[in-house]
Amino acid sequence: MSAGKYRKEHDCLNCGSHVESHYCSKCGQPNLELKESFWAFISHSIAHYFHFDNKFFQTLAPLLTKPGKVTLDYLAGKRARYINPVSMYIFVSIVYFLVVYSPKHVAKEKHEDDGITVEKQNSKHVTDSVSKALKLAGMPTDNEIVKKTVHSLDKAIKTKEFKKLSFKDQGVELNRMKAENVTLKSDSLEEVIDNYSDIYIERNDSTYAAYLARQQKLPSDQQDSWYEKLIKKRAITIGEKSEVIHETLEHNRPKQYFLLMPLLALFIMWNFRKNHIYYLNHLIFTIHGMTAYFIVQIFTAPIIKHVLGGSGFFTKTIELAVLVWICWYMFSALKVFYQRKTGSIIFKMFWIFVLYWIAFNVSEYIMVNLIYYVAT
Repeated sequence: MSAGKYRKEHDCLNCGSHVESHYCSKCGQPNLELKESFWAFISHSIAHYFHFDNKFFQTLAPLLTKPGKVTLDYLAGKRARYINPVSMYIFVSIVYFLVVYSPKHVAKEKHEDDGITVEKQNSKHVTDSVSKALKLAGMPTDNEIVKKTVHSLDKAIKTKEFKKLSFKDQGVELNRMKAENVTLKSDSLEEVIDNYSDIYIERNDSTYAAYLARQQKLPSDQQDSWYEKLIKKRAITIGEKSEVIHETLEHNRPKQYFLLMPLLALFIMWNFRKNHIYYLNHLIFTIHGMTAYFIVQIFTAPIIKHVLGGSGFFTKTIELAVLVWICWYMFSALKVFYQRKTGSIIFKMFWIFVLYWIAFNVSEYIMVNLIYYVAT
């Protein structure tokens, strides 16, 4: 694709070879004049851009609507109309991870004393409103069902309030309730104390230092073993750094997908080994498939995340539609490219999904552990 005035001289400015026509037969460079006007420069650039743009859409349409066709054409030598598989994959994957990936920073809630007081008042209003509503409905307040309903609701709200207290305030509240129960000796209050104690201990072990401090206070026969402490340390550290680990994991998704792609091609080759096709051909088939998946996600993921908020009926509908499209696309591509019977394709497709799922989870486990050891 060239735009400009051709030189009268017949020597190639790039390699020095003799040029018979407008292009060098040795290196392919057009024999254009060096000096060009501003508009010639702009038109030349636009021509190159739309040449790429044209090839991109010529590849995009059959890639999405005719699974397996682009790969067959490419391997049959019909390559001039299509973008190189690797070039298109790199371009689409960059757009995919720019559009789809956006790290989330979870804001930690701060509960001040005034906020807790307001929450308690709101909670009391809720239980009072439920009692009044049941009374208006004609159900007597001394009815056992009404009592149990209001009691369960009140218990759930108070547990939620207790969880919102600071660690110090939780300890103070627990001591107050225990002192009160010494006098009352109430089974229901004892049950509440046990529930709150579990929450308090879990909160106490939110840091490894706090966990070790609690262990030292226990009798030696009740303390955890060195192995249990090691497991606990890892669990607590991952919990403390869960946001960092999640963000780092998402940041490394491109590497994960890229490294798993040759493995997916290997799984496909194992299942279709009787076709006697070179591994490179399986890899090109896989690259085209992953590129098609990224393109679909580029359009659907932003809608789910930014328009629908990541939840709800329409989100589930789109996710289900994408899953159905993946199954249809893979089945159609395998059938067109490998020319097997429907039953055989479905059976092999199932095992490809299973193997890829195992590989994906194993790689994710390795990545989480690597991030954990780097973070600690």
